[in-house]
Amino acid sequence: MSNDLLTASRATRGFASGPLLVLLAATLWGTTGTAASFAPQGASPLSIGAATMGFGGLLLLAVAGRSALGVLRSGQAGLLVTGALAVAVYPLAFYSSMALAGVAIGTVVTLGSAPVFAAVLERVLDGVRLDGRWAIAATLSVLGLLLITGGGPAGTGSAVVLGALLGLLGGAAYVVYSWAAARMMRGGHGSRAVMGAMFGCGSLVLLPVLAVTGGALLGSASGLLVAGYLALVPMGLAYVLFGAGLRHTSTSTATTLSLLEPVVAALLSVLVVGERLGAASWLGVALIGIGLVLVSTRR
Repeated sequence: MSNDLLTASRATRGFASGPLLVLLAATLWGTTGTAASFAPQGASPLSIGAATMGFGGLLLLAVAGRSALGVLRSGQAGLLVTGALAVAVYPLAFYSSMALAGVAIGTVVTLGSAPVFAAVLERVLDGVRLDGRWAIAATLSVLGLLLITGGGPAGTGSAVVLGALLGLLGGAAYVVYSWAAARMMRGGHGSRAVMGAMFGCGSLVLLPVLAVTGGALLGSASGLLVAGYLALVPMGLAYVLFGAGLRHTSTSTATTLSLLEPVVAALLSVLVVGERLGAASWLGVALIGIGLVLVSTRR
């Protein structure tokens, strides 16, 4: 009996120090869309994305303090540059995908492709063998995501094709910076140091984009409040949690757990924004919930 209690205690601590932190981060990310709905009219999705990860990157760098300098001076410059470029690419590709192909297609392609990219990347570069439990969890979660967002408007023509390609680029970028961060942490650096250095470097690319596109967002008090919230909570606090969770969670598991984000976004759209969800969307929420339970309790 004592061995069973010890095993249960270790499992609980493992969940709390890894998957739980990733789930909390995904919950905060899910508030982004609701917060963005309060942005002033004319604020582009591109400027919102650049503000979120641009200002948020500077915040993470400030939180990391001197520890980020250790990452900058380490022999992992290749990983750092790779992760920083992926950080810059992700919001630009994701928000452009939604603008071109519509919110439904952009969200499905970007978030739904991330677990697949993560599995391929870990298999090729790290030699990780993924089990059937992960495959079932990822399949259920992606199917749930399709049901949640499948009711959105879809366009036609080359814009949709380009938007879908940008969505794939966004999903790949998310996986790349998650993988690069995890590798640097396993190389001996703290999570705050790695996230601060990587996102701080990524902000060097995003802030000039914000300077060009952010006039409507930053030109009013409501826009500044929205940008401040996005930088502090879904970006700053969420990525501190995400970085800590990555120390004890594989990239493939973390990207699957992050599919909680559209579930939170859907619930907030009903409770706060006043939108309505059909039966298919609620079924999608349930499927993602099942997938999250499977992958978060995976040994």
